[in-house]
Formats: sequence, C-alpha cells, structure tokens
Amino acid sequence: LLSQAGLVSVIHISPGLIVSPAWKKWAETHSSAAEQAERLGEIEGWCTALFDVHGHQVFNLGLFNADPHPGNILVVEEKDEKSSLKRRRKKSAVGLIDYGQCKKLTEEEQLKVARLILSVANNESDEAIASSFRDMDIITSNDSTEFLAEFGRLMFGPFRPEHLQHSWHMKLHKTDKVLYFPKELSMVYRTSLLLRGLAVSLQMNYSIGEQWKHHAQDAVNRIKIKDV
Repeated sequence: LLSQAGLVSVIHISPGLIVSPAWKKWAETHSSAAEQAERLGEIEGWCTALFDVHGHQVFNLGLFNADPHPGNILVVEEKDEKSSLKRRRKKSAVGLIDYGQCKKLTEEEQLKVARLILSVANNESDEAIASSFRDMDIITSNDSTEFLAEFGRLMFGPFRPEHLQHSWHMKLHKTDKVLYFPKELSMVYRTSLLLRGLAVSLQMNYSIGEQWKHHAQDAVNRIKIKDV
C-alpha cells in the first residue's frame, strides 16, 4: 500500500515528465491507495494525541474523562485545498464528547499514581514497582512482590506475548489475590484499558507508561516543589 501510494504521488506531481498514458491511467485507478496510506499515518497520530490528552488530564489537571470509548471519540474532517493529490482529500482532527463519567484526583493521589506509572515506564525492579503499589494501599492475600510487580506491568506496560496466554494469568493469580484495589486508581486503570483496547484494535501496542511518562514526571516535579 505504501509503495503504491508513493508511486501514485510521484505520477500526480510530475505532469511535465515523460509519463506514459498507461501509467497515468494506473495512477488514477490507484489514487485510493495514496489516500489510505495517508489515513493510516493519521491514525497513529490520532492515537498518540488521545493518549497524550488523557495523560494531561490525569496528571496536570487532576480531572479526567474516564470513559474514552470509541463512541465518545469523533473524527472531524474538512477539505484540504493544499493536498497534492488530484482528488482533494480531507484533513482531520480528533474530537472528544460526553464527559459524563469524570474522576477528580487530589495532588496526593496524582503523586502516587505518577510514581506507579514511572516505575513501570522506567522498567524498575519488582521491589520498586511493588513498593509504589503498596504506597497506594493496595491489599492482597499474600502481599507478594512478584504479583504486584507483574500486575503493575500488565496494567501500564506494553502487552507481551505471554499476556495472551490463559496459563500465564492463571499462574499469576495463583500467586496472590487482590483484596482491596485503590479507588483513585480504578478509574485511571479504566481509562488506560479503553485507550489501549482502541490502540490494539488498530494494531498498535501502546504502553500507558511510555505514553504518560512525561506527564507523570511533570506531576512528581510539580508536587514535590510545593511540598518543599
């Protein structure tokens, strides 16, 4: 698709060069390939923007929409007169609607969530991730460090091949069991699940930790300064 798109674009912008009628006809019939390739590039940008704006809401505003499912995401298009294609395509932007399920976090809660996100994003040790989880007052049957660390990576890291295996999940939950899950984290996790699910459906394996890392670090720096 991308190869076809490149060739179509070259033919369209090269009318003065020696291009046979057959190639011109081929370009006309394959213009949709160029449009599809451009749209595929846009989709990645849309996903990155969606992750970024929700990370900003969580860690900078402290008030975020916890229901970013596909029905609450719009693509707004308008004609792009600057397009080099003969068939003028539309440029687009992402719009968000329905803020009926929002969650507010205190600065203390933001700080705790940020530290957990950073421990996963920075690929820290099992002990560091488990410690960040414990700081949020999570309670499990055995207080297993291994369980808490793997659970944190599953929640906020990239999907790994073993995550698709039922046996891996069975083994993890035989190690320990969650008795109390922090309420301030539940809506953050819901938001991350919906965003990751959307990305996976578009064949993109995004890590919440990586996407939100800079927002989380900003929150840690900002709140620490206030405490000094």
